[in-house]
Amino acid sequence: MLARAITHALVGLDARRVEVEAHLQGQTPSFTIVGLADRACQEAKERVRSGVRSAECEWPLGRITVNLAPASLRKEGSGFDLPIALAVLGASGQVPRDELERHAAHGELALDGRVRAVAGVFAVAEGARRARLRKIICAATCAPEAALAGVEPVPVWHLAEAVAYLRGELEPEPVAARNGAEPPSWPDLADVRGQERARRALEIAAAGGHNLLLAGPPGTGKTMLARRLPGLLPDLDSEASLEVTRIHSVAGVLRAEHPLVTSPPFRAPHHTASAPAIVGGGRGPRPGEASLAHRGVLLLDELPEFARPALEALRQPLEDGVISVARAEGTALYPARFQLVATMNLCPCGARGDPAVACSCSAQRLAAYANKLSRALLDRFDLLVAVPRPRARELAGERAESSQAVRARVLAAQAALASPPRRSDEANALLTRAVERLPLSGRGRSRVARVAATIAALAGSGVVGPQHVAEALSYRAPKELTSL
Repeated sequence: MLARAITHALVGLDARRVEVEAHLQGQTPSFTIVGLADRACQEAKERVRSGVRSAECEWPLGRITVNLAPASLRKEGSGFDLPIALAVLGASGQVPRDELERHAAHGELALDGRVRAVAGVFAVAEGARRARLRKIICAATCAPEAALAGVEPVPVWHLAEAVAYLRGELEPEPVAARNGAEPPSWPDLADVRGQERARRALEIAAAGGHNLLLAGPPGTGKTMLARRLPGLLPDLDSEASLEVTRIHSVAGVLRAEHPLVTSPPFRAPHHTASAPAIVGGGRGPRPGEASLAHRGVLLLDELPEFARPALEALRQPLEDGVISVARAEGTALYPARFQLVATMNLCPCGARGDPAVACSCSAQRLAAYANKLSRALLDRFDLLVAVPRPRARELAGERAESSQAVRARVLAAQAALASPPRRSDEANALLTRAVERLPLSGRGRSRVARVAATIAALAGSGVVGPQHVAEALSYRAPKELTSL
């Protein structure tokens, strides 16, 4: 007897159709899984056998062979448990085989037959929709996520419910796609006292999607400023929302109660994170922090403390907006178009740039500190801002402008940038002189031009003038950083 269940394997963010074929022969009892299955798939034999018995179904006596086709595609993870169990039950005649083939299935089985949530259900459900399957049988906690893909989820808490449903003995509750969660409550920019230049740079970064580096002594508000950037950004549109949701689904970080991501993501990994953790990889591979920050903000606090390989790995996504993770089995592509915001001290002891404290770092220690950051990486920051220690009267002053007021200007500027303003002849001449007199690369010139266009849009000007280019150049190479 042969039965077939349909599921999908994830290759990067792409769901590839997998047919789970179960063949039952009346020979010496055995259970074999073939088809390039990883260890988690091979261990499904014990979970499936125990789960079937816990569902009060009969475990077939005979030689059971499960083939995960196509055999050339590597299968990873525990999401194959449920389709394997249903295929075995179909082969033994305990569920209708024709009904089984009209559904996709994905989920992990507990030893007591419970169906557990797994990562990537949204992407799997999208694959089912492309394969023109009407429904997907999945864990009840994953059903709202699957509904976002445009297929009808069949939520089950236990394998016994999936069996009863396929037999026509149970009709699960319908599940509708849920709206996204309430927007996060980001800290308000009004809490930051002083630092007018850094606040201005933050507004420019938000309006134009520019990368920002804040450098200065400890305690000057660099991290406070950086963490307030997401509160200045607009919500994601429907296409971007689904794109970000897909990435977070594959990574297994979606909220079950509100799976749709509608706000720009914000990721702030610790400086001990490895290169695969930042850009993606591992045995899976899986998306890294850079991809989880797609369409949002990636904050690297204390930038020089990150391992240099992890920082250098960011150079490709900062240019291309995509990360390519190559493995022997193939290449996985992950979107990674994010805003990079970083903070750093100007020296290892942190006193450099603070007029009230003397720096105790030796020349050798300063050189080693500077070598942690390559010029190629620094060149990819559009805005480099020195953040001085605020004066006492600034700290005692009134609350500054709120994030809501700044966000309104950011949204207006982004709308204006949909038709980029033209540059005047005077602005072009200033750009040319800057390339000749400053250490400005071709990439640097392009980034200055983009920042100048954003500044013009914030000013409500349809033309980029020399004053806009001059302000953009002032954020390019502050002496505190160039002297490192």
